[in-house]
Amino acid sequence: MTQRDDTKPKAGAIIVPVTPFEQNCTILWCEATRKAVVFDPGGDVPVIADAIAKSGVTVEKIWLTHGHIDHVGGAAELREALGVPIEGPHLADKFLLDNVVESGARFGLTGVRNFAPDRWLDEGDRVEIGELSFDIFHCPGHSPGSVVFFNKEMRFAHVGDVLFNGSVGRTDLPGGSHATLIASIKDKLLPLGDDVGFICGHGAGSSFGQERMTNPFLTGEM
Repeated sequence: MTQRDDTKPKAGAIIVPVTPFEQNCTILWCEATRKAVVFDPGGDVPVIADAIAKSGVTVEKIWLTHGHIDHVGGAAELREALGVPIEGPHLADKFLLDNVVESGARFGLTGVRNFAPDRWLDEGDRVEIGELSFDIFHCPGHSPGSVVFFNKEMRFAHVGDVLFNGSVGRTDLPGGSHATLIASIKDKLLPLGDDVGFICGHGAGSSFGQERMTNPFLTGEM
């Protein structure tokens, strides 16, 4: 038996900014199997499909961090095009997925659809793609049903709009709560370790340690 080279990366990812919101649609794959997942296909589905084709991976799932239009606007269309299931977000965001069309109209986004995922996610759930496994943390505050995907082995998380590089998710939308959001970050995410790197829903990623030390929303400066 050939010993596996643990120095090789276990996963690969590319970020595809979509819609006028410049939302980070992320294509993440298991290097061993080339099986992939699409995080938060917010729109511009042909652009996402082109990125998938160029990556040479096989998308088997769509994972949603939360239900806001810029993260889910293309989810139903992409599910239909690829024939794969949607997993997430938490059931508390059902009211957002039931009103995708209405929300899209407010922002001039056409061709979007209301939908339900094939699986709602909750605290303590686990999802897999290829040989990669992610634990689910329910982190409300930005939206009631926001979830974070955490891979312990790779020390990596996808946090959606819960936490940003130098900021946190806005909480002035329906169901938002700043106090709840900060509690989600401090009680659930930061204890996972300073070394955990993350991709977020907008802008550059960071690490939990960097944000713990410098993010003004976590240091008490804001």
